[in-house]
Amino acid sequence: MTKDITVAQDGHVATVTFHRPPNNHVSVDLMRDLADTLEALDADGVTRAVVLASEGKPFCAGADLVSSDGIGGTGMGGIAPLYDQAVRLFSIETPIVAAIQGAAVGAGLGLALVADFRVAAPEARFSANFVKLGFHPGFGLTHTLPRLIGQQRANLMFLTGRRVKAEDGLAWGLVDEVVPLDQLLS
Repeated sequence: MTKDITVAQDGHVATVTFHRPPNNHVSVDLMRDLADTLEALDADGVTRAVVLASEGKPFCAGADLVSSDGIGGTGMGGIAPLYDQAVRLFSIETPIVAAIQGAAVGAGLGLALVADFRVAAPEARFSANFVKLGFHPGFGLTHTLPRLIGQQRANLMFLTGRRVKAEDGLAWGLVDEVVPLDQLLS
């Protein structure tokens, strides 16, 4: 556990919750701590599945492009270390179920796609808003998103920045199940 990540073990299922209020923005440190946590669970001999969750209204509102300790504080030089951590996250062997209660935007969408399954509340929204920021889709999304929803729908998300509601995400294959918010973790 770290200041931004807690782990609750219930039998063979570990719930890993990250919390970086108010928007759960991604930083290199958070992704490193998350990868360290998931690698430790991978190797513990007890955990057979992980639920990846976050606290607050958004699941993850993307990379922190503003604060001095975020990606923006280091300029574009912060992108390569972030991608190094993304590769570690995609290498986790234990099955991961993401519990998505709100917005998963940009790097937050990428983080949601690290999971093998996505369970979303009706309030969840998904967006690859990189085009609105003027740079390429990151976090491996140009590989992972088309594999889930097809190239045409991925292009629609990449080239328009369109937000996809949980119900549409279910129809597209982006979400595996939509459940009421109060039942998301169960």
